[in-house]
Amino acid sequence: MGKVIAIANQKGGVGKTTTAINLAASLAVLEKKVLIIDADPQANTTSGLNFSPEDDQKRTLYEVMIGKLDISDALIQTEIANMHMIPSHINLVGAELELVEAPDRESALKNALLSIKDNYDYIIIDCSPSLGLITINSLTAADSVIIPVQPEFFALEGLGKLLTTIRLVQAGPNKELTIEGFVVTMFDGRTKVHNQVLGELKEHFGSMVFNTIIQRNIRLSEAPSHGKPIILYDVICNGTTNYLNLAKEVLEKNC
Repeated sequence: MGKVIAIANQKGGVGKTTTAINLAASLAVLEKKVLIIDADPQANTTSGLNFSPEDDQKRTLYEVMIGKLDISDALIQTEIANMHMIPSHINLVGAELELVEAPDRESALKNALLSIKDNYDYIIIDCSPSLGLITINSLTAADSVIIPVQPEFFALEGLGKLLTTIRLVQAGPNKELTIEGFVVTMFDGRTKVHNQVLGELKEHFGSMVFNTIIQRNIRLSEAPSHGKPIILYDVICNGTTNYLNLAKEVLEKNC
C-alpha cells in the first residue's frame, strides 16, 4: 500500500510546490510508482508539470472531492514514466463550501484514495497554503507530513499554527499522522541568518530535520515555467542533486 505524504506549510513562498514536484519526480526516477496530487486551488503543481488547469476542467481534484468523478478517471500521465498526477483548478475553492454540510467531510480525499492507493509506492499531496478544509482533508488522507521551511525568522514564527493544526488532526480524524520531517529550502550558506535559522531548527526539532538541504538555485526556479521537474530541465544542477538526495533520505526512512 502506498505511503501518502503531504507537503504542507500555510506560509507561501517557502518552496512547497517545488518540493512536491521534485520529490515526486525524484522518487519516480528512483523506480518508485508515484502519484502527485495538486490540492492547491492555485494549481501551481498542475502548471509546473506542463498541464493547464483549463485543459479539462471536468477531471480535476475538485470533481473527485465533491463525488462527481471517480479518482481513477482524474489520473494524468506525466513526462516521467512512473509518475501520475491529479490536477487542480481554481474551482477547488468551492469544494470547501460544498463539503461543509457533508458527513465525514474531513475524509473525502482519504476515502477517494482507497481504490487506487495500492497502485503506488508513494502519493505526494501538494497542500494549499492555508489551513482550511482542503488542507485538513490532505492531512487526514496522509500518513505523514513534510514541512518545507525557508531559513528566515518569519518562516519559523509561522510553524506554530501549522503544528497546532497537525496536532488537531492527530487528535481527531487521523490519529496515525506523523511528521516525516522538516526540509530547509532556498538555503544560501553565505548568509548569516540562514545558518542561524538552520541551527535553531535543528536545536528545536533535532533528527526531524532532513540532512538534505535544498540550496538556492536559479535553474530550480526556472524549471516550472518550462513545465518540467528539475531532473528533466537540468539533470546536472544542484537542484537535481538536492532533490534526489532528499528522495533517498525519504526512502531510507521508509525501508
